[in-house]
Amino acid sequence: MAHTVSARKRIRQNASHRARNRWRKGQLRDAVKEARERIAHSTVEEAADAVRAACSVIDRVASNGAIHKNTAARTKSRLSAKLKARKTAG
Repeated sequence: MAHTVSARKRIRQNASHRARNRWRKGQLRDAVKEARERIAHSTVEEAADAVRAACSVIDRVASNGAIHKNTAARTKSRLSAKLKARKTAG
C-alpha cells in the first residue's frame, strides 16, 4: 500500500485513466467490428461509411494514447484494404 500522498494520488489517477482507456478501446473494438461486418454483408456505400467512422474512432483513440499510433495506422490500413478488395470484387 502506498504511504505518501503523491503515491496515493497516482493510484487514483491510474485507476481513472485505466477505466477511461478501457472504455476507449471498447469503442474502438465496436467500431472496427461494425466496419468488418458491413464490409462482409452490406453494400459498398454502407461499408465505406462504416470504415470512415471506424477510422475516425481509431484516430481519436490513438491521439489520446490508449493505443499506439502505428497500431492505429495498421488497423486503418487493413480496413481500407478489405474495403478496396470488396469494391474490386463487385
